[in-house]
Amino acid sequence: MSEFENSCSGDCGCCGSDCGSVEGGASVTLTLDDGSSLECAVLTIFPAGDKEYIALLPLNENGQNEDGEVFLYRFSEVNGEPQLENIEDDEEYDIVADAFDELLDSQEFDEIVGEDELD
Repeated sequence: MSEFENSCSGDCGCCGSDCGSVEGGASVTLTLDDGSSLECAVLTIFPAGDKEYIALLPLNENGQNEDGEVFLYRFSEVNGEPQLENIEDDEEYDIVADAFDELLDSQEFDEIVGEDELD
């Protein structure tokens, strides 16, 4: 399991269950199984089934994502501290990935509709 170090200022509310965006540039530092650290941007915290999950965008040393890869983890808070857990079950991962894809699709639709209304 990876450790979760929240480097968010706390002003954006990204670590609460109602998070839906990365306002304020929230990021976390993951400690990987090999002991290395990886900085990730918090994309969103979202529900799937009866649990919450977090989508993270890994960043290189320049703060960029080169390959579009997104990490999905089970998310919870224990005594006010955010906790990440690996998703070990393939069926659970499929459910979470589908929910994340639907979230992206709905956001893209909202952006398209919003742009059309402005024209």
